[in-house]
Amino acid sequence: MERQNVDYTAYYADVMRVMTGRGLLLGSYDANRKPNVMTIGWGQIGYIWGKPIWTVLVRPSRYTYQCIEHTGCFTVNVPGENLSLAAAECGSTSGRDGNKFDACKLTEQQGANVFAPTVAECPIVYECQVVHRNDVIPDRLADEILSGAYVDGDYHRVYFGHILATRAATDAGKLL
Repeated sequence: MERQNVDYTAYYADVMRVMTGRGLLLGSYDANRKPNVMTIGWGQIGYIWGKPIWTVLVRPSRYTYQCIEHTGCFTVNVPGENLSLAAAECGSTSGRDGNKFDACKLTEQQGANVFAPTVAECPIVYECQVVHRNDVIPDRLADEILSGAYVDGDYHRVYFGHILATRAATDAGKLL
């Protein structure tokens, strides 16, 4: 899919709608350069430290965690409606067990600015370099969140990714 550079806020409302609906695809490479995508439903776009930032949360038990720890970067890929089944599959299986790009018939493209894969079929892609990471601290978390999101522990690591590039297809809004 052909994409052009756009401002990181250009499709903000659409991206948040997709994230809280079918989910977004978080792309990363493992130590052997095997591509991986994980569906995420939590995250935020903002402006911190004078930089556009994607904040994503990944549990240490996830394969994606070791990938991002290895490379220090990630991509956020916004799937169109036609990728709803792929987003569901990527959120229910682990990259440890196989190649999700192959399993979901997705096309891997190396990021132009980071060492992380992008999904060619996604109309919007963000490339992010980790500038900070922070672990969720259980005793500082509200009880209702602790009892709902962390029943079994496995507290997230929060990654702050400097958005180095945002690219979108010319008809991205229609595809979402």
